[in-house]
Amino acid sequence: MSCAAERVRDPRTRRPALVLLVTWALAVVLGGCGTTDTTGGGRVLTVFAAASLTDVFGELERRFEAEHPGVDVVVSSGGSADLAQQVVNGAPADVLVTASRATMDVVVREGLTEGTPRVLATNVLQIAVPPDNPGRITTFADLAREDVVVVVCAPAVPCGAAAKKAEQAFGVQLRPVSEEPDVRSVLGKVLAGEADAGLVYVTDVRTGAGKVLGVPLPDPEITRTSYPITVIRGTPQPELARQFVEFTHGPAGRQVLEAAGFGVP
Repeated sequence: MSCAAERVRDPRTRRPALVLLVTWALAVVLGGCGTTDTTGGGRVLTVFAAASLTDVFGELERRFEAEHPGVDVVVSSGGSADLAQQVVNGAPADVLVTASRATMDVVVREGLTEGTPRVLATNVLQIAVPPDNPGRITTFADLAREDVVVVVCAPAVPCGAAAKKAEQAFGVQLRPVSEEPDVRSVLGKVLAGEADAGLVYVTDVRTGAGKVLGVPLPDPEITRTSYPITVIRGTPQPELARQFVEFTHGPAGRQVLEAAGFGVP
């Protein structure tokens, strides 16, 4: 029996037939589910990670694989809300890390986490502008000017929820031209010159160093968010998944996270 079939028969899930079919399709596409890699005879560990962790987890993937011969870590990045919903719908992830407790709670409420998720890192928002700053953005209030083109994350995404907190705290109402599915999409709009400014994380500004500038918020702590990480309950290789989670909390994980600008507990 395939691992996808084993998971969909888990009585905790109680999913309709259509979702079961989608689950099976995702298992085939992602090639994860903790099974043997038929091309190389190794093990595949599928990690769902918030978009703002894309670069960090790419580095952690390489380091973990170097210490664990025969293991292929496959990192799937995206908006936290979308990743959490995919796990609830049966996507074969072994490890999940989101950019807020609220998005992780979606998975916790379904009983799909192994124990209590642990905070891996923290982050805060910053305004990203092109190097020439065409919108002349110097304060958060400047984002509300009619002549400024602003892009933010959708409210359901952690970076979008943080943007709403900033609006309320600073008494500024934004009129974004678009609400993106994840923070990297917001950054992409600014990099492409499609926006005068975008609300992203300080780590994303670092990622775009030389291509974007960062304008700090009056009180960035208002937008601070935590990144919980967990092993997904029911993974066929829980020990390997636990090893990866411990690795992210270890010296290598802390070094990579801090170098990227994340706060670490």
